[in-house]
Amino acid sequence: EAKVLDQLKMDRALLAGIGHGEDEELFQASMGIYVFNRNVLIDCLNNDLADFGKHVIPAAIQTRNVSAFIFDGYWEDIGTIRAFYEANLDLTDLVPAYSFFESEAPIYTHPRFLPGSKINGATLRQAIISDGCIISDGHIERSVIGVRSIIQSGATIRNSVVMGADYYELSSDRTAEKIPIGIGRNCVIDRAIIDKNARIANGVVVTPEGKPENFDAENYYIRDGIVVIPKNATIPPGFWI
Repeated sequence: EAKVLDQLKMDRALLAGIGHGEDEELFQASMGIYVFNRNVLIDCLNNDLADFGKHVIPAAIQTRNVSAFIFDGYWEDIGTIRAFYEANLDLTDLVPAYSFFESEAPIYTHPRFLPGSKINGATLRQAIISDGCIISDGHIERSVIGVRSIIQSGATIRNSVVMGADYYELSSDRTAEKIPIGIGRNCVIDRAIIDKNARIANGVVVTPEGKPENFDAENYYIRDGIVVIPKNATIPPGFWI
């Protein structure tokens, strides 16, 4: 709405003073990232103010030295299922909005000390494969495959985010009756988010095709037309979602 946008509009003269050109964006929104002096933060929170953005920051502006940093790099709000899904799949584009391969902008994460992924005859197209995966012959297209993902032969994965697993199952933990962590043989996964440690048995089909935009079931749900398999869920053999 116009009223909301007006609140986000920056003064052009102010932006020009920090080097922004005439053709650059006038509207600036908070990224929700703040840097505080520790003692000042404690003092700012020593009250009954309920919301950081609505109450704490505006109050601090009146009494403290508060500055803003204009960030014009890549940033996405991934607070919804749809936004999280699209931000991940956008990384598979040939020229993504953000590239992990820029040495000037390294990404830091905790080391996992995993081996390189092992691909056994699979066809990959516009796919990101994380460390420690074992992928048998199948087809993966425009998808992100997370760490320690185990994908059995004949599986087809399209337009999906597979989060992977927190651990590898020990050989001693595997039984004929127990569905292993990962995606089983001849599964079809389309437009889905598969959370960590999910156990998807052989012959499972996961697709939002022909289903409502939002739906809740026992071991899956649909949000904004995207099927979500929650963490540690088990999908039995031949199940259609």
